[in-house]
Amino acid sequence: MISRALITATTVAISLLAGCAVNPVTGKKELSLISQGQELALGEQQYPINQQQQGGQYILDKSLQDYVNRVGQKLARVSDQPQLPYEFVVLNNSVPNAWALPGGKIAVNRGLLVLLDDEAELAAVLGHEIVHAAARHSAAAMSQQQVLGAGLAVLGAATQDTAYGDLVSLGGQLGGTAYIARYGRENELESDRYGMKYMAAAGYDPQGAVRLQRKFVQLSKGKKAGGLQALFASHPPSQSRVDANIKHAEGLPKGATNRAQYQRAIAQLKRDADAYQSYDDALAAINNKQYDRALSLVRQAQRQQPKEASFYALEGDLLAHKEQYRNAHKAYDSAVQKNPGLFSNWLKRGMASAQLNNYTAAERDLERSLRYLETAHAHYYLGQVNEKQGNVRNAYSHYQTAAQAGGEIGNKAQARMQAIGNKG
Repeated sequence: MISRALITATTVAISLLAGCAVNPVTGKKELSLISQGQELALGEQQYPINQQQQGGQYILDKSLQDYVNRVGQKLARVSDQPQLPYEFVVLNNSVPNAWALPGGKIAVNRGLLVLLDDEAELAAVLGHEIVHAAARHSAAAMSQQQVLGAGLAVLGAATQDTAYGDLVSLGGQLGGTAYIARYGRENELESDRYGMKYMAAAGYDPQGAVRLQRKFVQLSKGKKAGGLQALFASHPPSQSRVDANIKHAEGLPKGATNRAQYQRAIAQLKRDADAYQSYDDALAAINNKQYDRALSLVRQAQRQQPKEASFYALEGDLLAHKEQYRNAHKAYDSAVQKNPGLFSNWLKRGMASAQLNNYTAAERDLERSLRYLETAHAHYYLGQVNEKQGNVRNAYSHYQTAAQAGGEIGNKAQARMQAIGNKG
């Protein structure tokens, strides 16, 4: 039984740690677990990590990044916290979703952009996320989900057929600790309402928010709803949200939709729609263990858009699964050349090099991957590479770091540490 003294001590501790703060958007006093200075630092730290874990930035059309950022900054200037260091990026991810980190660090996936019809709908998405940041919803969500103490990223295991099989991330699900907030109904309605206020202040038609929610409600009822789980988990749609948006729009001035501008901005995405569909179909084939079909589909995607690095990385995964490591290395090399800013391209090429006994190249690439994202897998396999080269001290250090992640990879690292210790 828990003693009264322990309950009292716990209550006092919580009271000391927690404080009251005024919500900068609503003006209400609310419980706050972290200061705004800590929020800014947290957002700054987590933003590049979460981008890496969720596909990295979309780089085939830089003008789209600039366009989304311009729209976002236009809305941020009329927000209740215009002084925040807002950033807006488009991620190379097919899942229709958008998210905000503390301090105004906001991302939208290309998979969501292709579902929108005009700039007003984009403004509804970005305005909604701006409110999550400005009203400190995202900081509260991160506190509740205990993301503050997140450690090494852990890759999703795929196959154990080879010595390096668990690195081959078939399906491309790279981020085990990626941040996706789950907001309560009150937070969602608050973000809809004030986001529409920002839209109107920036000159956008607030009906864009009504159309957006209607679209989400329809999608949630459709056959493809299962593919939109991330979007609906973090931003659950409902008819009540549509009705609330209709009511809010009645009191706001009409504005621009800028449909032509938006359609020009996403023109490259629309041209590449078939290529990304082939890629997504390849991922679905992998989930059904149809590896030959997946390889055919991803090569079709390459023909449709030869500049997309993720198509070559997935080809490398499939070839590594077939133990064709030399060809896998060639595919990963193409991925690195086409997108050198993504950790997984370096990580996988490094592992292919290790499989080919080219330990110098493997070590170089694995170390390079760590510059972009600290992963337990990179440390574990750096341990393997160092151990094979006789650098036992370095190997032990990398295993020790990998062990902190726990789980299967952590257990493997612990086993190697024990083996090294027994030899010593």
